[in-house]
Amino acid sequence: MDTATGPGNAPGQGSASLYVGDLTPEVTEALLFERFNAVGPVASVRVCRDAATRRSLGYAYINFHRVEDAERALDTMNFVPIRKQPCRIMWSRRDPALRKSGVGNIFVKNLAKTIDNKSLYDTFSMFGNILSCKVSTSPSGETLGYGFVHYESQENALNAIKRVDGKVIAGKQVNVGLFKPKEQRPQREKFTNVYVKNVPTDWDAKTFVETFSAYGVVTSNLLVFDQDGKNKGFGFINYADDKAAADCVANLHGKDVGLGPDKKLHVCRAQKKDERERKLRQHFERLKLQRQSQYSGVNLYVKNLSDNTDDAKLRADFAKFGEVTSAKVMQKNGKSRGFGFVCFTTPENATRAVTETNGQMVEGKPLYVALAQRKDVRRSQLEAQFSARAKMGQTMQMRPPPYARPPPQVMGQPMFYQPSRVMPYGQPGVMPYGQPGVPHPGVPGHPGHPGMHPGVHPGMHPGMHPGVAGQMMRQPYQLMPAGMMNNNRPTPRRRRAPMKHAPPTSQQVQQVKYADNVRNRNRSNQQQMVPPTSQHALPIPQTAPQQQTTGGENLTIKALAAAPEEQKKQMIGERLFPLIKGQQPQLAGKITGMLLEMDNGELLHLLESPEALGGKIQEALQVLHEHEQNA
Repeated sequence: MDTATGPGNAPGQGSASLYVGDLTPEVTEALLFERFNAVGPVASVRVCRDAATRRSLGYAYINFHRVEDAERALDTMNFVPIRKQPCRIMWSRRDPALRKSGVGNIFVKNLAKTIDNKSLYDTFSMFGNILSCKVSTSPSGETLGYGFVHYESQENALNAIKRVDGKVIAGKQVNVGLFKPKEQRPQREKFTNVYVKNVPTDWDAKTFVETFSAYGVVTSNLLVFDQDGKNKGFGFINYADDKAAADCVANLHGKDVGLGPDKKLHVCRAQKKDERERKLRQHFERLKLQRQSQYSGVNLYVKNLSDNTDDAKLRADFAKFGEVTSAKVMQKNGKSRGFGFVCFTTPENATRAVTETNGQMVEGKPLYVALAQRKDVRRSQLEAQFSARAKMGQTMQMRPPPYARPPPQVMGQPMFYQPSRVMPYGQPGVMPYGQPGVPHPGVPGHPGHPGMHPGVHPGMHPGMHPGVAGQMMRQPYQLMPAGMMNNNRPTPRRRRAPMKHAPPTSQQVQQVKYADNVRNRNRSNQQQMVPPTSQHALPIPQTAPQQQTTGGENLTIKALAAAPEEQKKQMIGERLFPLIKGQQPQLAGKITGMLLEMDNGELLHLLESPEALGGKIQEALQVLHEHEQNA
């Protein structure tokens, strides 16, 4: 057999890409890489999957580094079982023009049940180089008795037809001919079995057969009766030849049999169940598309409806914007599902209704109003949103604050959502970091600390007044990358000379105390630290310490809607961070930063549902784990 394929015969003049089909859903990229890498070095493997369910579509593409390895894989691995299912390999063609043209493609029918892809390939490979070969099968895996063989040239295809057509293969005489597209095939269908509907109830089997025997020889018939002996109004007639069946359909279809104008005799070709279901689906899909195109731009989707909203109330609420043709609140078991549809007569009225009612508070709920979308359009948009969020979770980046430029090594790390500690301004005997005259031991900002100017508060721009820095640090939450924790601030561009301090007095030493919540507290240095004084030292205020906002009160939709846009995420973060910290203390900041990328409505649901929050935390942990592996 001539099965060799030279490099010049490969698609694209040297392409080393193969198509592998007839794969089971369990076959993965790792398994294919292991199998084909034994033949030659594999460059890449990709199993094609459904965009929504991520299930395998049953085929994959394998790229080799060399064309010779791809040829060897095609010769040795074709029809080899992978997970007990023989695979089918052929050259990958990015340009489908040759395949769609039908040049070199032949159709083989009346095949025996024992003929599979490999048997068909072995039979026809002696007549030329085969690009693809397949026996058609049913969803259950049974052969349908016909197949296709695609040769590299039209001459090989004609030679195969001349040599094989009419020959007996595996006990059955096969028919071989050039493949014709559906639009080029004869339009007249050949059939002998006829389906009859709207049969009068007073007809018996004899009358039924006599009526249809006038158009040809009837080989079999069936008129279905119920338990009482009355026919159910339908039956089947099978003729000896297809011409008689075609004449019967042409003459009796639509004939009046005395049942009224709406009950005329229905005669057509008998169809199998799967074929009938497929045609019905196509018919109803066309009707659905027609309705959707008819109501495009005038049909609105309304969400967050109250439980007492019915069709009449929904129509009355939207009637002020224009004439409403229909208003429907979707229900389940007699209870409202919280959403519905409103259809207007003109797109202008629908646009006005969306503009004026979307986001309006109705009975404590923000109303959501938008143009109704088809299910497939909405599904594609959600898939795009979820894929974008997944990419953001893996490669999260943060814009640096205006007063500090993050070092290059922290870019590209996951977001970190950290609650800023409120500095104990005003606490008796406590001086905040960076106050002139009281440097804290072991804290960035100490005169000896590299990369921080003396007297500069951590997170404060050099030269900024301490009061401004205190206001900034009092913000409940800050968003920062994980690499910027522990005050790894960049070195300011301008350095100022350190202030000169006078020797401390014993009274001043006794007055200085350190709070327990001060970061980077060094107990060993507390005993030895002598805070110097300065001519410009500030007096110590004697006010009560400021407490950090806990955010323990419940956050309602109404309160969130009334808040400014820039504070909504902050309000949600104050409630979300303690809940996440209770489950993941070490990673609470990172997980909170990731979850805050979600919509505010979804975040409110997480605050109310511990189960949903737990699920999102697990998803965030998985993303962080994948990010660490990629790093």
